[in-house]
Amino acid sequence: MKKTLIIGASTNPSRYAYLACQKLLSFGHPVVLLGRKMGFVLGQEIFDTKTVWSDIDTVTLYINPTNQPEYYDYIISLNPKRVIFNPGTENPEFENILISKNIIPVEACTLVLLSTGQF
Repeated sequence: MKKTLIIGASTNPSRYAYLACQKLLSFGHPVVLLGRKMGFVLGQEIFDTKTVWSDIDTVTLYINPTNQPEYYDYIISLNPKRVIFNPGTENPEFENILISKNIIPVEACTLVLLSTGQF
């Protein structure tokens, strides 16, 4: 199972980050949640500070590219295998930085990847 950090987590069930958390958990993937506001999603705590977690396989982004630069160093420090840029989060600058650090950027929808067995 691929431990996944969701950046842009939300307690709002209509948000894609919430749906991704739900689907990741249903597929047995452990999740870590980072959002602007603390709270809980399906029993999982949303943290509002950049915490160093171990064994993060995947980071999936649900934040606008203009808000991503403050996360560059943090994400790289976690040394994930890949970072998923969900629709609307695509960021060529950050993708090139990730490639230079041997982290795979993926422009895709986490929900689709899970539904099609490509996660």
